[in-house]
Amino acid sequence: MSSIDAVTLADLDLFADGAPWGVFDRLRAEDPIHWNEEEQPNSGFWSATKYHDIVKILRDPETFTSTHFTNLEEVDAEQEEARRSMLETDGSRHRALRRLMQGEFTPSAVSGYETFLRGLTATTLDNAFAKGTFDFVEEVAADFPIRVLARMLDVPDSDTGKLIDWGNRMIGNTDPEHGDVMLDDPESEKYRLVPFRSPAALEVFEYGQNLANARRGKDGKDLVSTMVNSVPSDGIPLSERDFNTYFLLLVVAGNETTRHTISHTMDYLINNPDQLALLQERPDLIPWAVEEFLRMASPVYHFRRTATKDVEFGGKLIKAGQKIVPWFASGNRDEAIFADPYKMDVTRNPNEHMTFGRGGPHLCLGNSLARLEIRVMFEDLIGRVDKVEKVGQIDHLRSNFVNGIKRFPVKVTLR
Repeated sequence: MSSIDAVTLADLDLFADGAPWGVFDRLRAEDPIHWNEEEQPNSGFWSATKYHDIVKILRDPETFTSTHFTNLEEVDAEQEEARRSMLETDGSRHRALRRLMQGEFTPSAVSGYETFLRGLTATTLDNAFAKGTFDFVEEVAADFPIRVLARMLDVPDSDTGKLIDWGNRMIGNTDPEHGDVMLDDPESEKYRLVPFRSPAALEVFEYGQNLANARRGKDGKDLVSTMVNSVPSDGIPLSERDFNTYFLLLVVAGNETTRHTISHTMDYLINNPDQLALLQERPDLIPWAVEEFLRMASPVYHFRRTATKDVEFGGKLIKAGQKIVPWFASGNRDEAIFADPYKMDVTRNPNEHMTFGRGGPHLCLGNSLARLEIRVMFEDLIGRVDKVEKVGQIDHLRSNFVNGIKRFPVKVTLR
């Protein structure tokens, strides 16, 4: 076994076949605040892998800021200015940007989509199940949430293919299958001033601006109209950059997290037929089971922070300017919090997972919508299926940012 000092979560090969759960276990046990070496131009980062340490980081933005960006890529001042979104903003401006959209994502607001979601789910599953054998990602998990987003943006269903493709290309910037230009490719310097260093971001910006131009000054109720016809509560209007990065955030966040949670959940239910059977016998458990689906899936591995000052944390000296990375996926498997954390238990209670964060100002804005989408999907799916089988290899996204599934061939037998 290699020395713990040699372990680095910057190694993308650790993530080629999904989450490196064994590595997370070892780090929690041996070195929960762990220094990770990186290749230049990056300078290394601290990993936080225990639940309570992660919570402390998330709830202390004055010490551990998001303003120097939330991915592992280190960016200079010019890049910060050009690429900053709500994710990379703290304090009063962050609160104002959240409030601009917060009303659209409250539990009561998203509940208004339930009838639409049930119809959409039925259509999605009808089309997939008619094939018998199909790719669960393509036919169900990717198709469903992007159509919800299309409705919220008030764009035609015919545009959903583009929205999926843009998300794949941006999030997949470390996966040769999806990325136009790899993050570590010198060619990416051409795109250093756009998110993910991806040319797809420029296409998203152009698409969003066309929508904004068409809706500015009108009385639409969609998310784009809200952005272009409202002023944040701090009185500072959205700049073109603000709009672009906010719109791009909606395109990515509105698709990726729910999509991968649905895929991973189907895999876990196949591997745990007793839990599937329990939910079929007791469908009233599904709303609560969604929390276990989210914990087990852990679709986003991390959002990093940067220390604003020298601070002793977990027995280590974190220096001002150093990156510290809360690994949500590891926190969701912390045995100090979750008994038998690798067991899927749809009755697990309490279940204070950190898939959407765990407190702090950056708690996922769309968590209520994601929960509703996942609940509606599995209430319908679980009631219909007799058996779901994997009929090929699951292909994982090569990423230490998003715990994604690219392909998932299944065969479904209906009840």
